[in-house]
Parts: sequence; C-alpha cells; structure tokens
Amino acid sequence: MKLSDFLKWLDGFLNFEKAQTKNIFWLDTMCFLCARLGNPQDSIRCIHVAGSKGKGSVCAMCASIIESAGYLCGLYMSPHILDFRERITTPHGFFDDSIYESAAKELYETVCEIPKDELPGGRRFTWFELVTAFAFLCFRNAKVDFAVYETGLGGRLDSTNVVMPLVSMLMPIELEHTEFLGGTIKEIAAEKAGIIKDGVPVVVARQINMEAEKVFSDYAKSHNSKYVSVESVIENFSYSYQEEKMLVSFDSDLFDERHISAFTKLLGAKQAENAITAAIAVKTAIPSVTVNQIQSGLEYAYLPARFENIPVPKRYEHIQNIIIDGAHTAVSIKYTISTLEEIFGTGKQNFHLLFACAKDKDAKKIAKELHGIFAKIVLTETKTNRAFSAHELKNIFAAEGINCSVESDIQNALLTSLENASKENAILLITGSFYLAADVKIGR
Repeated sequence: MKLSDFLKWLDGFLNFEKAQTKNIFWLDTMCFLCARLGNPQDSIRCIHVAGSKGKGSVCAMCASIIESAGYLCGLYMSPHILDFRERITTPHGFFDDSIYESAAKELYETVCEIPKDELPGGRRFTWFELVTAFAFLCFRNAKVDFAVYETGLGGRLDSTNVVMPLVSMLMPIELEHTEFLGGTIKEIAAEKAGIIKDGVPVVVARQINMEAEKVFSDYAKSHNSKYVSVESVIENFSYSYQEEKMLVSFDSDLFDERHISAFTKLLGAKQAENAITAAIAVKTAIPSVTVNQIQSGLEYAYLPARFENIPVPKRYEHIQNIIIDGAHTAVSIKYTISTLEEIFGTGKQNFHLLFACAKDKDAKKIAKELHGIFAKIVLTETKTNRAFSAHELKNIFAAEGINCSVESDIQNALLTSLENASKENAILLITGSFYLAADVKIGR
C-alpha cells in the first residue's frame, strides 16, 4: 500500500492535533488494536519519554547515541514539519519505502477486518492510535534493535503507553493542555508519571517546579522503580558556544571517565540539559554504552525547527541569521529568547520577529516575554482552525504595549519579514508554532 494512499485513509479518523476533543483517550482501545496486530511493540527494546518540554530533542539525542553505539534505532516523535515520515524514522534518515508500505498494508487490512461491534466501547480508532500502531509495525518490520518513543499528550492514557521500556524518562513539566490533563502542576505531573512501570528505572530531567519532582519520586517509589534525578547525579555542569555548535560538559559518577564533554548542534541552556538527560538515560538503559559513543551521538543529533539556523536566501543577503523555532508556550518562548541573546548578544543586535500561535496558547503571557526584544514584529496566522487570527494577536499584543504589523497570509508575512530584516541587517526569529515553522520551510 502506497504511503500516500495510507495517509489519505488516515485522514478519515479523528486527529487530535487538528481538532482537540475531550474523551478520546482510552488505553484499552490501543491494547485491543496491538493485540490484533500481534503486539509488535513487545518485540522492541525501547526508551519511553513523557513531559511538557524537551521531549522531541531528548528523543532525537537518545536515538542518535544508541545508533552511535552500533545499533539500529527507531525514533517515534511528533509533530512532523515537512514529511510525515519524520514521525517514524531513524536518527540518520527514513526507512526504505518498503518498510512503510508493508506496515501500512498490514494495519489497513487489520483495521478493515475488525467488526464495529468488537471495538472497545464501540469507539472508532483515532488518528494518533493508528499512527502509533503503524510505528510499531514499521520498527518490527525494519528489525530495529531499539526504539525511542515520545508520548503525544500526557502519558497515562497516551497511545504509546502500551510499551514496556528499559527506562522511562520524564522531562520538565509546565501548565499545558489543562482542559485535558488537569489544572495544576501536580495533576499534570501525575498524568505524565503514568508511563512509569513496575521495576523500570525512571530518569527525571531537572524540573522547573519541585511539586512535579515529588509526584515523580512518589510514583517511582510506589512502582519499585529506581529513581534517577539528573540534577542529583551531575556536577560542574557548563556549556559554551563554538561557531555553530555548543560544547556541553559535566561530571558524573555514572560514567567510568566521570568527566564528559560533548558537542551538539541543538543550542541553548535547555538543550544542554537535554543532552545530559539523554546521556544518563541511554547509560541507564544500555550500561555498555561508552563515553565516546555518547559524544558521537550527541554531536550528530538533529531535530528540525528547534532553534534551527537556516540558510539566508541570496535575495536577502543582508539578513544576519534566520532562526526557526517551534516554541509555543510562554516558558519555551522565554528559553528561545534567552538562547537568541546568549548566542548573538543583547543590545548589540537588531532582532526581528515573525510570529503566529494557536488559540489554546496563552498569547498574553507570550507577548509579555516578547516585549522590548524585537525592533520589528510581523504577526500572521497558520492554516488551521486552531490558530489565532493575526488581528486577534495584534489586539493582544497592543494591550501589552507592543507595536506590530499584521499580514494574515503566511507567505506575504514571510516576504515582509525577510525584506524588513534585510533592509535593517537584522536577525530574524520565526517562532510560535510548529505549523508556522512548516509553512515557512515550505514557502521559503
């Protein structure tokens, strides 16, 4: 079955990424589907990652380290930027077409053969459940040695939570998707902690809120799981920039050499923390992994639209740099700006911004973080029914005392931003939404 035909078929199922709906998360549905497929997930050793921020980056880093150790590693993440296969891939690139096509055929035929009255609760499968099962089949057919899975939303009821990992990873928690996960840090952390399995080690990244740390610690204890807090097992942590890479250094008794220094293309303080978290998680899952393999894996790890420095078009050669980042919450925007200022300096550079975001984001808080940073801001809107209109954003930004121009059409907004940045020899940041990142990459 061709992947294009499979994707058209998938479009007929409810996709939470496009239309957020309550009461669609039921793990028994996923267990039922996997059983019909012969439980392909059970044949794959894996790492399972949940959290609010940094999941994609740390997944990419873990998979790259595993591959550098000589294994074939599958990588399951979301969202994709340009190509659906970015969700189900390897650290070095896509699988052969035959892997995707055979998995698509098997999943399609299996689902079509299931009588409606046998579906748990009479519920249709969702888009994400089907895509997750598709990933399991791809990895099984490709005979990967390991896989790294990123949860979609939450953890406890997430479609990926049918795996039995070698290690569970919990990334930083913040208030997000409160209408689905709960209105407090404690409630959200509890949903994320739902990926913890009995006796399976848990690696926990440095938390912004210690209430989340306590939830994770308590859950690990109740499941008799070894609890590894990244913050407590490292010393002398530092990072610095060297050309287009970042050097991350730290000490830890978990490694024979104790001191580790590694380059990474993923930039910023949070990415430095992600690199350390990935190193510790892979060492926990695969004790034989060496420091050299960790260093090599981190150096080659890549993820699009995470502070990605893209080439400047010749027509706009006076632009200093163009950065695309998928940051879409006030906290992540804050880190993006911090990275921007760390790399390019504060007060010395002319920063411009192209921005759009979804309606479920706190645009007012984001505007507060953006205030006073950019000489010019162009507001636009993505082509989804979840997006703020450019004019809605302008009203929100104006209420915070921020002057902006508005261009509803993304391609016109991009051209305007490029022309402005070129005229003023500026650095252009494009952020606020992965949908915006995708549209800009397609249109540039």
